Amino acid sequence: MIGKLQCVVLDCHYPAGLAHFYAALFGGEIDRPDPRWSLDEEWSTVHLPDGMVLGFQRVEDYRPPMWPDPAHPQQLHLDIEVEDLDEAEERILALGAVRMDVETGWRVYLDPAGHPFCLLSPTNPA
Repeated sequence: MIGKLQCVVLDCHYPAGLAHFYAALFGGEIDRPDPRWSLDEEWSTVHLPDGMVLGFQRVEDYRPPMWPDPAHPQQLHLDIEVEDLDEAEERILALGAVRMDVETGWRVYLDPAGHPFCLLSPTNPA
């Protein structure tokens, strides 16, 4: 092992808003004090229940991905396993996610900043 993943960071226009979206999706604590970084309008975090940390950094000229358009690549995406796809979809749409109309074996969404993510069932992984 060379290192340990400390944090996954997503660029966006509004870090606090995206932190609230992902905290509602995964649970966790928003902007918990942590000596590894400072928190302000440029940076927000979610400490997930399993110890993982998601970070959100403000980018002045942020341009969201336009997946699957290779001219505007997705930058990163998250695969999220859920027990009930319909229930999970209802909840994330209420939080501000948008479902993409693409032909895949799983459901693809955009978070409020335009980052794609997928919902997968335990019996239908990506």
